[in-house]
Amino acid sequence: MCNGTVTAGGTTDVAVSETAAAVPAPASPSVHEGILRRQSLRESAARTYARSLPIVPVRARGLTIEGADGRRYLDCLSGAGTLALGHNHPVVLEAIRKVLDSGAPLHVLDLATPVKDAFITELFSTLPSGLADNGRVQFCSPAGTDAVEAALKLVRTATGRKGLLAFTGAYHGMTAGSLDASGGAEDVRVTRLPYPHSYRCPFGTGGEHGAELAARWTENLLDDPKSGVTTPAGMILEPVQGEGGVIPAPDSWMRRMRRITADRSIPLIADEVQTGVGRTGAFWAVEHSGIVPDVMVLSKAIGGSLPLAVVVYRDDLDAWQPGAHAGTFRGNQLAMAAGTATLAYVRKNGLAERAAVLGARMLDQLRELTAEHPCVGDVRGRGLMIGLELVAPEASGRQPAEAPPADPALAVAVQRECLRRGLIVELGGRDSAVVRLLPPLTLTDEQAMAVLDRLADALAAATRTRESL
Repeated sequence: MCNGTVTAGGTTDVAVSETAAAVPAPASPSVHEGILRRQSLRESAARTYARSLPIVPVRARGLTIEGADGRRYLDCLSGAGTLALGHNHPVVLEAIRKVLDSGAPLHVLDLATPVKDAFITELFSTLPSGLADNGRVQFCSPAGTDAVEAALKLVRTATGRKGLLAFTGAYHGMTAGSLDASGGAEDVRVTRLPYPHSYRCPFGTGGEHGAELAARWTENLLDDPKSGVTTPAGMILEPVQGEGGVIPAPDSWMRRMRRITADRSIPLIADEVQTGVGRTGAFWAVEHSGIVPDVMVLSKAIGGSLPLAVVVYRDDLDAWQPGAHAGTFRGNQLAMAAGTATLAYVRKNGLAERAAVLGARMLDQLRELTAEHPCVGDVRGRGLMIGLELVAPEASGRQPAEAPPADPALAVAVQRECLRRGLIVELGGRDSAVVRLLPPLTLTDEQAMAVLDRLADALAAATRTRESL
């Protein structure tokens, strides 16, 4: 897609070639291989990223990671969306050093501190006004899934109801309640609703009509006295489903969900763990549709690369008793300082707006691949949250209007070819057939072209290999 030389990860990063074929020469593999071997022997079988990304990071800056084997990679995983400013951004490091040098306590449970006060002030300055004006914040154990658990507990306490509405394809975390609300739940204790999906529409229509049918289904389920669904404690949704396959919710559908829940006094929970802090081209993804949820679940980027998770909600829902949701590590001072610096930097430098412009440009360029590669079934996303669904277009037995079946094997091959070319990408979606890009918001135009070149070259190589078999 382009040629030349760029600087990856900002002006302080190492120089890398943006040419797709430029593959860093491996150094001595002894240290690298030894660490990976010991990891496989000693760590849990539940490890995930380490299986598909057999690298050993030793240094990182901005977009770039350097491995123990001397190879450099462009990181479009960004800690699963955690690193809004990329690796080791100077403002984040400075904020952490300032706390360390001040002598402030690093562990304070939920006590008030100047660091926490500054974080809350900055956080509330970014929230939708309808929530910031009368909001409360609950600090949780430092993982998004615990914040989801807190949000579910909160609405059940406030409403006195137990049921929950969630959506197909959802992902809300790995603890019990979060899994119940996610798309892979096996012991179903949550009412599942259709999430609009233009490419694989459950109603076979897609577009605004498919979204309208999904909304109508939700309304009918709640209003039909024989549906078997009583008024729930809350509805939880992602403005863009990430693990579900990078599926942006239509703005009109989001507004409809807000009306449906408000009219029936059902608290609406927006899970912004991955979509928040400018990722989708707005500071918070709900801002695209103009809605104000009753509850927002926040984690990942709000900690500036360190563990932090909170729930923000309307003050009239604050029906908890003291200690109703607690956690020893709620007072992560370093994460709050790093988070304050990150939130302020994104806000002051217009990085959300930058993500909207650059993300739209990248989506347009990626859609050009569909003409050359029929295996690229769909290109979608919002801001710098981008996905390519890979399919098997030659599969027979499908109706003409149906999308081809997903091709997870090809997606794995593309991910592997990307890594060979020094590009880190993640897979997601129902069949793990969606190649996902989550680059830092500090991504430059030149870096974006380097990423796209390497991805296009990896896709071509993977399809050539498959065709030769």
